[in-house]
Amino acid sequence: MAHLPNGRKSRHVGRPLADLVAPALGKTLAARGFAAANVVLAWPDIVGDRLAKFCEPIALEWPRGPRTGEDERPPATLVVRVEGAFGLEVQHLSPLILERINSHFGWRCAGKLVIRQGRVSPNTPSKPLLIEPDAEAVAKSRKMTAEIADDALRDAITGLGALVLTKR
Repeated sequence: MAHLPNGRKSRHVGRPLADLVAPALGKTLAARGFAAANVVLAWPDIVGDRLAKFCEPIALEWPRGPRTGEDERPPATLVVRVEGAFGLEVQHLSPLILERINSHFGWRCAGKLVIRQGRVSPNTPSKPLLIEPDAEAVAKSRKMTAEIADDALRDAITGLGALVLTKR
């Protein structure tokens, strides 16, 4: 629970969406070999936005058998689904992709990249909904912020207030 400025506890606190998505996907991704959801969630950051449009990680396959030492674990095979024509490009970039995956984790977890050709699920973000405040809300907001001396601050608060007061 979060503490409010007056010392009371609040049960209704906003949380980042990533904090909610990772636990929900944890079991599903663990079944596919991903120990952490951050590989799938951070894929565009790891390989870049351009390449992320045409490929996605499917599984991280760990080798069977005993570990070679106390702290050593043989690297896994990263299986990536790639749109048809981009398979060759991903194959050429595989050393770079593996290097970025390993630097993302901080240890050599992936040693080989296997390409599976197929359709990649669309990961285009939806466009944000732009709401125009109505004239009545703008007028009411201007009236409420008229006493603020700083012009920039008054304009910012007026705009925010107009959006809050707009009926949807």
